[in-house]
Amino acid sequence: MATQRVRTAPLALGIAVVADVAAAIIGLWILLYLLDANPQNDLVNVSHDISRWLATWSHDLFTFDKEWARVVCGYGLAAVVYLALGNLIANRVRRF
Repeated sequence: MATQRVRTAPLALGIAVVADVAAAIIGLWILLYLLDANPQNDLVNVSHDISRWLATWSHDLFTFDKEWARVVCGYGLAAVVYLALGNLIANRVRRF
């Protein structure tokens, strides 16, 4: 059983890292948006494009009057889901 865990440990780590990186990119976009970063900057554009792709299912889920609230809640929800689900799956794989 211990050798099984050794084999699944890299997979679990990979799943957790991918989930954490996805959440970090979305978090970066939220921060850049809230700080009113220059939209002509390449980092801002790339983080927005990747975040929009990652949060396709949630970025326009909420209809708050304030745009900043829609961004924080819509993209923030995606980041939280990636963190929670990714790490939950990684823990399950690690136990397998």
